Amino acid sequence: MVGESLGWQFGAVWEPAPGRPEVLHCVETWQANAAAHDFGLTSKSTLLAGGEGLPGRVWRDGEPAWIPDVLADSNFPRGPAARNTGLRAAFCFPIRSAGGMLGVMEFFTTNRRELDSELLATMATVGDQIGQVVERRRDTEALLAKEARHKAILGTSLDCVVMMDHEGRVVDFNPAAERTFGYRAQDAVGREMAELIVPPELRERHRRGLSRYVATEEPTVLDRRFEITGMRADGTTFPVELAITRIDLPGPPTFAGYLRDITERKAAEADLRASRVRIVEAADDARRRLERDLHDGAQQRLVELAMDLRLARSRLDPDPAQARELLDSALEDLAAATAELRELAHGIHPAALTEGGLRPALEALVARCSVPARLLDAPDERLPAAVEATAYFTVGEALTNAVRHSEASRLEVEAELVEGRLRIKVRDDGRGGADPAGGSGLRGLADRIAALDGHLELESAPGVGTVLRAELPCGS
Repeated sequence: MVGESLGWQFGAVWEPAPGRPEVLHCVETWQANAAAHDFGLTSKSTLLAGGEGLPGRVWRDGEPAWIPDVLADSNFPRGPAARNTGLRAAFCFPIRSAGGMLGVMEFFTTNRRELDSELLATMATVGDQIGQVVERRRDTEALLAKEARHKAILGTSLDCVVMMDHEGRVVDFNPAAERTFGYRAQDAVGREMAELIVPPELRERHRRGLSRYVATEEPTVLDRRFEITGMRADGTTFPVELAITRIDLPGPPTFAGYLRDITERKAAEADLRASRVRIVEAADDARRRLERDLHDGAQQRLVELAMDLRLARSRLDPDPAQARELLDSALEDLAAATAELRELAHGIHPAALTEGGLRPALEALVARCSVPARLLDAPDERLPAAVEATAYFTVGEALTNAVRHSEASRLEVEAELVEGRLRIKVRDDGRGGADPAGGSGLRGLADRIAALDGHLELESAPGVGTVLRAELPCGS
């Protein structure tokens, strides 16, 4: 210790205060005996601006300073504490590094002492050496902190991070990569990356690309995202999204690959494409069905009605009785055509739903069901038209499937509005074992519900009946 070797009784180190570089605060003290303890407490509770007190003067001027007697110095804010402790002479010197001033160090003794220029010059040199040590310590701490942050980022990243050297060998393999590819980091590091995670048919392409970049440093795939196929330890392949960057380090190039398993995204995209196709096909089928129903039903009746009316007009004068019979027949045909059109319109959008909302429409559905059915609950308030129509056809499809396939003896329907979402449940006590992929009706419903950001679930264990659940958001 510097103070002990010099025979001085108190020492202190001052550095810029955190967040306030314009003032100094005392970060460490040393005392040869307990007598200077109170002076140390005072020093640690004091802030000194540039030029204020002995540390402030040295910090401002960048030169060592000596005070023969601090009690006689007009620029010594800690004078009362020094008097109580018995401290008199003091000197202070800067702690410097190549980057500039880091702080100052001061020492006190209980005797009055005149300037010792040789000691002061020696201590100034010591301050430079201490500054170098402090700078190296700070650099080491910063490096360790940086490495810790780096490891923490790699360890907690949800994406796979695989680092590779210029020879294509793995130099780092984070936990996400371990989980995704099925290798432990210690088994992956040092091996050629192409053999680990690149399918055999793509390895030569990968090697040629790496060799070309190392030779020319002309990037073709760096710093952009693209999709490629990855390979797990068990040989299975899967789609990944990959971005490659070069790490800015001296020496041969090192690369970091950021990979993300996009299997679920690809499946969702495929489902979306399939649902769009099904929606288009369903629309075409519905249009053809409407055309057939109109042609074979109401249209034929209206044609016959027109013929009857023309014939009745021709018989008005010569045979009024026959004309009346023809008109009566035309009225019957008109009533039948009107009924068929009403039934057709009911299949497109029920009048009860348009006029009364979801509750009366569901009550009508349940009442028409050929198997005993009961409506447990339904909202009385009006909901968005698309939500009401989707809910209605969901229940209708569920009831129809139950009647046709489940051999059920009892059906229950429930529609409940919870926190802005309509929850629908249709339960039967039939034989179960329903397959949602077995028919187009449920697939079409699932697409229609998904289009409203809702979802459809089907539980149908054999022997315990079937429960269909749907949930639809009701926001505007």
